[in-house]
Amino acid sequence: MNILNKPSFQTLERALDAATLRQKVIADNVANVDTPFFKRSEVRFEELLQQEMNGAGIEGYRTDPRHFYIGRPAKPEPQIVRDNQSMINNNLNNVDIDYEMALMAKNQLRYNVMVQQVSGEIKKIRTAIGGRG
Repeated sequence: MNILNKPSFQTLERALDAATLRQKVIADNVANVDTPFFKRSEVRFEELLQQEMNGAGIEGYRTDPRHFYIGRPAKPEPQIVRDNQSMINNNLNNVDIDYEMALMAKNQLRYNVMVQQVSGEIKKIRTAIGGRG
């Protein structure tokens, strides 16, 4: 049995993947700040996760991959959404460098918190099975 194959770890793994994707999308936006007709993109994940968590239904815990699914698994995937509606510059580019840098800092803080949370959970498990913390 895989100790780290719990729904909370899987959710954190997807959230870390979303943060990594968000970092790439923001970097792409920043790199194209002066590109004419470029439209910024953003990553939607937290809203999708919240919708999934607020939805009715439960999911049974599977201890073996051969077991049947009970309920529907909550596995939202991050989505890249392009903002085609707004314009900031005369060249129809809609990237605001200050906003993108603030998003990048926020994303970095979120990523660091999630990594610390995963690290803390692994440390607890190691302590519980007799390892050194």
